[in-house]
Amino acid sequence: MKLLVTGGAGFIGSAVVRLAIARGHQVVNLDALTYAACLDNVAAAAESPDYAFEQCDIRDRAALDTVFERHKPDAVMHLAAESHVDRSIDGPGDFIETNITGTFNMLEAARKYWTQAGKPDTFRFHHISTDEVYGSLPADPSVQFTEDTSYDPRSPYSASKAASDHLVRAWAETYGLPVVLTNCSNNYGPYHFPEKLIPVVILNALAGKELPIYGDGSNVRDWLYVEDHADALLLVVQQGALGRSYNIGGENERSNLELVNTLCEILDQKRPRADGKSYKDQITFVTDRPGHDARYAIDPTRIREELGWRPSVTVEEGLEKTVQWYLDNEPWWRALQDRDGVGQRLGTGK
Repeated sequence: MKLLVTGGAGFIGSAVVRLAIARGHQVVNLDALTYAACLDNVAAAAESPDYAFEQCDIRDRAALDTVFERHKPDAVMHLAAESHVDRSIDGPGDFIETNITGTFNMLEAARKYWTQAGKPDTFRFHHISTDEVYGSLPADPSVQFTEDTSYDPRSPYSASKAASDHLVRAWAETYGLPVVLTNCSNNYGPYHFPEKLIPVVILNALAGKELPIYGDGSNVRDWLYVEDHADALLLVVQQGALGRSYNIGGENERSNLELVNTLCEILDQKRPRADGKSYKDQITFVTDRPGHDARYAIDPTRIREELGWRPSVTVEEGLEKTVQWYLDNEPWWRALQDRDGVGQRLGTGK
């Protein structure tokens, strides 16, 4: 299968590219190479004759048409997006332009290509989204997001992703475009850009800096190892039912404070502090993010029962792998620390 992967130099996209190439697919990586992208993420995959790269912005419709005509993909996996909630609070315009208008451009370019190709039954447009479109959950562990949960986005980021989901469904209903959708929980793992919670905690700990936790640390997330997510995405694009959406979760709910404590314990074992103290001493509670959702949790019943997928690692196993990866790959993250906004507190709403 020839896959056109948008955002393939980003965190989740690069995991998809690496796995797809390893499994023998042809991959066209389309990426604008904005601040969070890094071609080092796909360096090994790029050595394959089955890999091609197109530097292209999804806001540029004419360029997208050219890419479709040049490569003639069997399926699209649309991951390109602005994704950092804090940045969306400070600068929502980029999120509207990329996540909404960019998705519109992708849908129109895909529809043109698909129509001119005679509307082949095998073509798929796989839209990859987030569980944040559903809003916030109560503390009750019996309540989880399902594919039928009403949308209730609370941040500019989640609102822009909700809008993109609606566009994809509308193009399926109105134009018959063959689509599948997925909404995932919080990803973590190798190559995670150092502005999100887990890499920030790891790198701040190693640098002897404070480990910032928003509010009181009680916000709960379901954590999904990025390589598990990539496996699920490839399964959905090949076997997912047309027009169907699938929630992909890690089945690993943890509060932010629990997560950071676990990271500190792993670091205490793998890279002990020189003074013999625990990295937990560096934990600092900071002013909460505006509109910070209390809890996300995914009910993965549909993808488990219909496609037979489940995550392969617990969050503790995944975090240990992640910490080790950062310890082993210092040149990768050192090179990213001077990029715009990295290491700064964003999204205060001021």
